[in-house]
Amino acid sequence: MERVILMRDVPFVEEYRGGILENVHNGIVCGVNEKGEVAYRAGDENHITLLRSAAKPFQAIPIAKRKIDEKFGLNSSEAALFAASHRGEVYHMEGLESILRKTGIQEDELLTCPTYPLNEEPKFACLSQGIEKRRLFHNCAGKHLGYLALSKDQGYSTHDYYKAEHPAQQEALEVFANLADYPKEQVQLSVDGCGFPVFALPLKHLAIAYLKLACPDLIEDHTTREAVGRVTGWMTSSPEIIASHNFICTALLMDENIIAKGGAMGVYGFALKKERLSFSLKVLNGSELVWPLIIASILEQIQYENQETIDRLHALAPKAIKNDNQLVVGEKRPVFVLNKC
Repeated sequence: MERVILMRDVPFVEEYRGGILENVHNGIVCGVNEKGEVAYRAGDENHITLLRSAAKPFQAIPIAKRKIDEKFGLNSSEAALFAASHRGEVYHMEGLESILRKTGIQEDELLTCPTYPLNEEPKFACLSQGIEKRRLFHNCAGKHLGYLALSKDQGYSTHDYYKAEHPAQQEALEVFANLADYPKEQVQLSVDGCGFPVFALPLKHLAIAYLKLACPDLIEDHTTREAVGRVTGWMTSSPEIIASHNFICTALLMDENIIAKGGAMGVYGFALKKERLSFSLKVLNGSELVWPLIIASILEQIQYENQETIDRLHALAPKAIKNDNQLVVGEKRPVFVLNKC
C-alpha cells in the first residue's frame, strides 16, 4: 500500500518584480464535504491553527441563543457587530453607539484598549479633528459589547466577561467544539489581541465548523441550529458591517451562497451553501493581503459558478504589482493546486 506523505505547507502565491521572484506566501488549505470528510487539500490539514477573529461567528452563538438583539431592540445591522471585525467607518460607529444607548453599557466597561479606527479615512478624520482614541474604535468592540449585554441579561458578572472561566466564554467554547466535531478538552486556548480567549485546533476542524454555519441542518441541537441561523442572518443581511467596503469578508458575504470570516495572522474560513463545501486556510507568514487571490483561486479550481464573486475578489487584489507611480512593475501568481481527495 502506497504511503501518502503530506507537505506541511505549499506555496500559495509568488510575487515577481521585473520577472524576478521576490516573495513567496506559503500556507495550507483544507476543504471538507457535507460528511465532514476532507475533499480538497493543499498541505497538512491537521496543522494546529489559532482562529483569531475567524471565531467570531461562533462566539456570537451564545448571544443569539438568548436573543439579545430582540431583548434590547437591536436591528440586524447592529446585531451583526457581535460577529464583526469593524473598521471604524461611520456606519460602524453609529451601530456601536446605538448598542451602548439601548443596552445601557458604558464604554469604559469594555476591555478593549483605546485606539483609532483601522481604516485610513476614519483614522485621518479622527486625527485631523483632534478626536481621541476610544475603546469603541477597537475592531473587536462589537464582540465585547455582545458579551457584556449577554452577561447583564443572564445575571453573570461583567467585570471578568472576557476570562476563559466566565460562563459565557465556557458556553462559546463548548458550542464551537461541538460544531467542529472536536473534543472540548483538546481545543487549545490562548489570548487574542483584544483579550478574549482564542481557540486553536486542526485546520480541518475549522472547516467542519464553518460547514455547519452554511448548512445548519447538519446541527443536531435545535437551539444551536436556530442560533446559527440568526448569526449568519445578521452577517449576510449586513455584509459591510462584518468588515467594510473594499474588504474581503464583505465581498464574499455579498454572495448569498457564502458564509465567511477571516482572522488576524492569515487564517480564513468560508463555506458554500448550495455546494455543501467548506474551506479553511492559513497563510503562514500571516499576510491578509493575499487572501483574495487565494480564495479566488480556490473558487476557480472548484469551478464555482458565481463569476461576479470571483471578479470582486480579483478587484480587491489585482495580480499586477504597481509601484508608487502606478506603473506595473511585476505580478502576483497563485501557484497552488488543490488536490481532490
